[in-house]
Amino acid sequence: MFISRFFGRTLMSAAKSETSSAAAAAASTARTGYNPLEEFFEADRGRDDDKPVVYGRSWKASELRLKSWDDLHKLWYVLLKEKNMLMSQRQMLHAQNLRFPHPERLPKVRKSMCRIKHVLTERAIEEPDPRRSSEMKRMINAL
Repeated sequence: MFISRFFGRTLMSAAKSETSSAAAAAASTARTGYNPLEEFFEADRGRDDDKPVVYGRSWKASELRLKSWDDLHKLWYVLLKEKNMLMSQRQMLHAQNLRFPHPERLPKVRKSMCRIKHVLTERAIEEPDPRRSSEMKRMINAL
């Protein structure tokens, strides 16, 4: 009986500490105002911003050929995150019957992603080791 009470108290205190740590994390999130879902939507601009927003161009294959494997990998995920954000925003605005601002951004991101795959495929073809080359091609096709 003593053992069951001891373990019961231990388990209850552990559950309370997990709950309190989760509550503390939620409270700190509420204080900072950061919500991970906000990354799927573009930050709102103020009404008094009169300057038009200028967005960049897509990456050229010649520029991407100068980048390392790690840089291309990082750039791929940055572009993937941007693509997800744009598609989420487009879907949300479409559901509200609103116009998607700057629809030309999505094709730029897609074109850049396609060019990254092209550059990586070129590198895989140039690889002298056939086993490594086929492994690289499989990885590229999984992107």
